[in-house]
Amino acid sequence: MLRQGYTQVYTGNGKGKTTAAFGLALRSVGRGLRVCVVQFLKGGGAYGEHFAADRFAPLLTVHQTGRDVWITKGNLETEDITIAQQAFKTAQHAIFLEGYDVVILDEINCAVWFGLIPVDDVVDLIAKKPPCTELVLTGRYADEKVIEKADLVTEMREIKHYYQVGVDARVGIEK
Repeated sequence: MLRQGYTQVYTGNGKGKTTAAFGLALRSVGRGLRVCVVQFLKGGGAYGEHFAADRFAPLLTVHQTGRDVWITKGNLETEDITIAQQAFKTAQHAIFLEGYDVVILDEINCAVWFGLIPVDDVVDLIAKKPPCTELVLTGRYADEKVIEKADLVTEMREIKHYYQVGVDARVGIEK
């Protein structure tokens, strides 16, 4: 159990937010901490981290949520709101009832930006989390209210990316 937990935010348009969060998860599990990851907007099949979670269970739990489509503000459906709000309830349960040491809400910043989760709900979660719980929020477009409430904020900034020259997501690296 952690003596003191903080709230971290990994945001920005650069690659590496989820990767950094899972790096923290791996470090935490290595020290015997219990980690829960709730992934928002990531219903598109298995990612490498899901296979790793199976190997590190019961210390690492991953909840993948979202439709199996790339959503934009123009193609949101009621189902997206329902799924995101259920994922938020899963996160609350992990924090307040299951007592995980580290809880990672992967892509929650995007879920807020899309209007699927009210920003005030996230700010309230940060304010009410147990003092010994580390909370990590990832995704582009972190709201200023979340940034203000967080203890640590890291912005990943894209300078150059091989997607720009047609390289698709690679198994084991991006997915």
